[in-house]
Amino acid sequence: MTSIITPDHLSAPEHTPTPARRFGLRGLGLGVAGLWLSIIVLLPLAAVAVQAFSVDGFAGFWDSITSEGAVAALRITVTVSLIVAVINAVVGTLIAWVLVRDDLPGKRAVNALIDLPFALPTIVASLVLLSLYGPGSPIGLTFNATQPALVVALAFVTLPFVVRSVQPVLIELDQEVEEAAASLGADNWTIFRRIVLPSLSPAILSGAGLAFARAIGEYGSVVLIGGNIPGHTQVASQYIQEQIESDVPAAAAAVSVALLTITAVVLVALRFYSGRLARKQEKAL
Repeated sequence: MTSIITPDHLSAPEHTPTPARRFGLRGLGLGVAGLWLSIIVLLPLAAVAVQAFSVDGFAGFWDSITSEGAVAALRITVTVSLIVAVINAVVGTLIAWVLVRDDLPGKRAVNALIDLPFALPTIVASLVLLSLYGPGSPIGLTFNATQPALVVALAFVTLPFVVRSVQPVLIELDQEVEEAAASLGADNWTIFRRIVLPSLSPAILSGAGLAFARAIGEYGSVVLIGGNIPGHTQVASQYIQEQIESDVPAAAAAVSVALLTITAVVLVALRFYSGRLARKQEKAL
């Protein structure tokens, strides 16, 4: 006997969440996320900003960030961080290419080593680098307390950002286009420059931006090998610590706000530019 389908049979299953229930879960998630971000990010940033302007308002803030020591520390920090970001953009892309496209002995071990700077305490990295490149270097290279030492230390702790940003894009990249270009007579450099690099550029810029942001606020990896020489190897994080130890917290907060501003501007600019590159690439396809 044929059963009759009634409106009750057409109703939503019991396990399907109702709109009200979905809205409740969504509201709960947004509330928890907003509360957590406020406690962890927004409130500390607001406290630093208030502290930076606590002495003589904007005039005191401006005097703090334009003092000779602050300008020198910010200049060294930004310059070295930009150099490190560029180095990692090139070397990190090359390493990602080897890990994805080439077969080499110990590939899994190398892939695991890439994340080592994330797990290793940065001050340990500074100690190891000092033992390797400091006085009595076992390999005959001594350049501690120099700006190249800062570059080496910061490059070590920021390397994974570009590699891990580029790897997924390389894995998903369609190699049939490269093979078609090769069949038409294009050499390897032309294929990379005209086909592969445009697809990788947004990821490279994103990884380089993260590397810059990490380098500009780094402390542990440079504290021993850098030497902390004012005007020469003293980075902004060390200058901030010096101001705190000298009982000038407003000056320390002012330089911190300056670092945050520089980092935010660079990240926003790179995000905007990488987004434009990605949209341009999508239109080309």
